[in-house]
Amino acid sequence: MSQFPASPKPAVKRAARKTAAAPSVETPAPVVDPEPLPVPPHPTPAVSDLSSPAKKKPDPKLVNAWKTKPGRELSEAELLAMPEDAYMNEQQLDFFRAKLMQQKNDLLDNAGETTEHLREDTSIVPDPADRATIEEEHALELRTRDRERKLLKKISQSISRIETGEYGYCDETGEPIGLGRLLARPTATLSLEAQQRREMKQKMFGD
Repeated sequence: MSQFPASPKPAVKRAARKTAAAPSVETPAPVVDPEPLPVPPHPTPAVSDLSSPAKKKPDPKLVNAWKTKPGRELSEAELLAMPEDAYMNEQQLDFFRAKLMQQKNDLLDNAGETTEHLREDTSIVPDPADRATIEEEHALELRTRDRERKLLKKISQSISRIETGEYGYCDETGEPIGLGRLLARPTATLSLEAQQRREMKQKMFGD
């Protein structure tokens, strides 16, 4: 045994054993939304701010053309540019009279051509298939001419209505039919609304 007492072991500093403390993180204060500002009412946009283009004024040349030109020489644009109180005046009646007469002459010319075609003797065609084709074409032409014959009758009636001052007004209501509808269908005798009512009744109750 050693004569000298064992020297005591140096005490390990407790501070060295301690884990380094984590740095303190400050918790941010909650963000508080500011009080929302009141939304001002939407102001009424000025006319210049609207996205739709401003309505253009009609061309003065179109508006005043009917004052210096015969009705039959007016274009459709010039006719539509006429004032409302000029509806079915002498110029407009002259315009539609000329339009109806042109349609009548065209239909009569077509009828003359059909007569010439129908005079072709199909018996001289030796091939039965070719002869059948020609006869079918003749039948189609006859159906077309039949529709045109009915249209010729309506055209003649419309011309008579011009002479009696009834043209351009609805047979059922007496209201103006309108230039747009007459340009598309010069033989119209009903306004668009009256025509739709009649077609609806025909679908519901038959002819």
